[in-house]
Amino acid sequence: MFYHLFKYLDQFDLAGAGMFQYLSFRSSLAVITALLISVLFGKKIITLLQKQQIGEDVRDLGLQGQMEKKGTPTMGGIIILLSIVVPTLLFADLTNTYIILMLVTTLWLGTIGFIDDYIKVFRKNKDGLAGKFKIVGQVSLGIIVAVTLYVSKDVVVREKVLDGNGKVKKEIVIDQTTGLQKVVAKTKDVKSTKTTIPFIKNHELDYSSFFSFLGKYQQLAGWGLYFLVIIFIITGVSNGANLTDGLDGLATGTSAISGVTFAILAYVSGNLIFSDYLNLMYIPNIGELTIFISAFIGATIGFLWHNSYPAQVFMGDTGSLSLGGIIAVFAIIIRKELLLPFACGIFMIESLSVMIQVWYFKKTKKKYGEGRRIFLMSPLHHHYQKKNIPESKIVTRFWIVAIIMATFTIVTLKVR
Repeated sequence: MFYHLFKYLDQFDLAGAGMFQYLSFRSSLAVITALLISVLFGKKIITLLQKQQIGEDVRDLGLQGQMEKKGTPTMGGIIILLSIVVPTLLFADLTNTYIILMLVTTLWLGTIGFIDDYIKVFRKNKDGLAGKFKIVGQVSLGIIVAVTLYVSKDVVVREKVLDGNGKVKKEIVIDQTTGLQKVVAKTKDVKSTKTTIPFIKNHELDYSSFFSFLGKYQQLAGWGLYFLVIIFIITGVSNGANLTDGLDGLATGTSAISGVTFAILAYVSGNLIFSDYLNLMYIPNIGELTIFISAFIGATIGFLWHNSYPAQVFMGDTGSLSLGGIIAVFAIIIRKELLLPFACGIFMIESLSVMIQVWYFKKTKKKYGEGRRIFLMSPLHHHYQKKNIPESKIVTRFWIVAIIMATFTIVTLKVR
């Protein structure tokens, strides 16, 4: 809102109005505003949740310190959602397709998570919203995201134009700063199913390349595969964040680390100079997403103020489903979804620990008549709790692993 207001006022040469055209300035405001909302207003929301007796009903799993958390306010994800949405509405360009898509993602998954928490807390149903309805909601969001990327004219990538010999064509342009002529690579904006992939030349993979045998239907088949990948990633990462939310500050902290990683990736992908230097595809209009992801970082760090051990509030599914979905959709939009196993490594490890545990239990039960376990308990963080490692130490070590993997994600941009 402020962006559009000051953009209008800028034509009257109002002092300071032009500052709102700079991404760095608006990103800083978004971080600060999100932090203030989550820290200051978050306390008021926690007090309200306590008055309404919206407390966590803990099942006794024999974990150290578990029963002490009984009655801790839940549904604190509302704080995160407000801290993301409000700064984005205030400082982002609300006509930008990518911003609209991220706001829809936030509210869509936040609503699904809220319904789940509502059923658990007020209907006293520990199972919450049936899993099939969660999946339907996540798949529906995946379809919305995929269709938007396919249909919207604003969703393009900038490619270098090649001549008949496969060499990049050049053109002469006038430098707006110096007024001098310079030779640059000729480019064009196109609809594409290309994405970023590490460790290979040019860092690019086109989903349609798998269907070269289909001739004129190759591109359409590529979009079909891309649709399936989008749906799978949104569902997988969203549920991964939900599984990770089992210790105080664990999901919040790892989400903040992933947010910083994708903020860097979004900035370089939307900057002509950096994208050219790193040999990454340039995505027009993607820079505006730094406002949204800045609000996301501020919201998660601010929520950590209340959610760190010992937690004053839990985010519930209202927060965890939203955090995972936001990260997934953001990665898809900036064409970095294949980096998610590194950037969101903790979510993936937690999900794999559950799948491996279930698979091994069923296999050994069929073979020996009695199910056996690889981990003492899954998800993985509970395995370490069973080893009597203090909760705060487990969380801190998971954060360290997340930082290592996030750093590795950034490094892959220069490894070919």
